[in-house]
Amino acid sequence: MLKLYGFCVSNYYNMVKLALLEKGLPFEEVPFYPGTTPEALAISPRGKVPVLGVEQGFINETSVILEYIEQSQKGTPLLPSEPFERAQALALAKEIELYIELPARACYPAAFFGMSVPQAIQEKTKAELLLGFASLGRHGKFAPYVAGDSLSVADLYFLYSVPMACAVAQKLFDIDLLAEMPAARALLERLEQNPHVQRIAKDKDAAMPAFLQMIASKK
Repeated sequence: MLKLYGFCVSNYYNMVKLALLEKGLPFEEVPFYPGTTPEALAISPRGKVPVLGVEQGFINETSVILEYIEQSQKGTPLLPSEPFERAQALALAKEIELYIELPARACYPAAFFGMSVPQAIQEKTKAELLLGFASLGRHGKFAPYVAGDSLSVADLYFLYSVPMACAVAQKLFDIDLLAEMPAARALLERLEQNPHVQRIAKDKDAAMPAFLQMIASKK
């Protein structure tokens, strides 16, 4: 059986978890937090989550895990079979990660945990998020899913990156990043009705108190 290492508050972990659930694959969740202990580094070379445990060993990096699942496992496809459309879905996923997820992440400490983030970093995040959402608006199809008429890897990144980025922009900059993107907002509402998404949200809520306690202990 596949083993998913990580914790339920991680958005990257939840991307992989949703992929496994949508494909109908049996898997075991193994609690695992980022770290640099020898035990952690034996599972994840950089000590990060998520990690997928398979018969041969461990696979790290979310995009690589998702590609492995798509290529090696049966179940509902999460990428188009036609090469061009497949490339578009993968490009959208990468754009969301590079231009929305990563800029927003730089300000997570300030937006969610009451920590200090230098003003220069906040301004950089603001500028990059505006550019990132403009790019998503140009490239995303939202017909009704990000890359077309079916759920794809792009939607996994969208679902678990865009709301976090929107929360950062709203809390720190008083900007509604979806104000000009009603189709994107509608897709989020659609995805939130997915039973697997609701299960993951419930698991996240249950894990949040322990996670916040751990963060507080490190301040």
